[in-house]
Amino acid sequence: MPISAPDPLLDIAGLSTGYGKISVLRGVDMTVRAGEVVALLGPNGAGKTTTVRMLAAILKPTSGRALIAGYDVVEQAREARHVVGLLTEYPGLYNRMRPMEYLQFFGALQGMTAIESEQRGQLLLQQFGLWESREKRLDSYSKGMKQKIALIRALIHDPQVLFLDEPTTAMDPHSARTVRDAIAELRAARRTVLLTTHNLTEAEELADRIMVIRDGLVVAEGTRDQLTRQLLGEPIWELRLADPAPGIAQMLGDIVRVEASGADWVRYRCTDARAINPHVIARLAAHGVPVIGLTELPRRLEDVYLSIIEAKNVDRGSWSEDVGDGGWRMGDGEPPPTPQNPSPIPQLEEVQQ
Repeated sequence: MPISAPDPLLDIAGLSTGYGKISVLRGVDMTVRAGEVVALLGPNGAGKTTTVRMLAAILKPTSGRALIAGYDVVEQAREARHVVGLLTEYPGLYNRMRPMEYLQFFGALQGMTAIESEQRGQLLLQQFGLWESREKRLDSYSKGMKQKIALIRALIHDPQVLFLDEPTTAMDPHSARTVRDAIAELRAARRTVLLTTHNLTEAEELADRIMVIRDGLVVAEGTRDQLTRQLLGEPIWELRLADPAPGIAQMLGDIVRVEASGADWVRYRCTDARAINPHVIARLAAHGVPVIGLTELPRRLEDVYLSIIEAKNVDRGSWSEDVGDGGWRMGDGEPPPTPQNPSPIPQLEEVQQ
């Protein structure tokens, strides 16, 4: 029986698998709570799809444990599948069926009555803009429409946990927005979502936390702000002046760390902008230097992601609310020195369904 009101809904410890002597996943740990959206990022072959398939009780891990809503994915695989909705990157559809037939079939597999499936299916078809195409066979649908019907199939039984692998693939911008809005609604309804995607803008918009996996190992975890601060340093501020001010860097050098400067601009880092920026403005005012604007330069998730993926030597690190925005937590101690001869793990193409 499942744990009463389990939270976290996903509780994963030491999840590992491989093929022969080749490791695909190496001790993945993860906890995801109700109403949380976590984005799982990584290059092709990193182990993202393998992770999702093990969590969906399709593949068996060679070691470790995974509980989904309190159900063990190995010992209670059937029960775990009933609380999970799965959208794979390349969903197989029964093309000769019409949408409602298709949804009633999968609803029945989840223990739903025909009436329950029809009512839920009608609601979802209308939500995703497919109601007017309900009489067409699935083989006449476009790629984007097929992706939406596959997502509806994953949602038909109103699961507690959603595993979404590239959910907006092949969709036009309007359809992709509909899907992103649906994911936001799932969060509001306290559903748990694990999202794997190469769309970093989508991950940045939707995810409460981000996990980066490389060579089968989770190498970074945290919120966007935590990862950005840890990997890219303190925010950079740009100050624009009305007139050229020679020596602006020297004027501010004892207050902030100047990164670059020109005749009428300066960029700097500071640890506490709310406390320090007023001192910067006051210093300039005291020297009669007029200011046009002061803005924080935007930093993208892409910059954070690439700094992790392109690093030559990466071991597991995690950034979480428990240790603050800039904190590093790795086991119980300080970050160990980078190994001189790390063991290479071959990149594998993830097995397609």
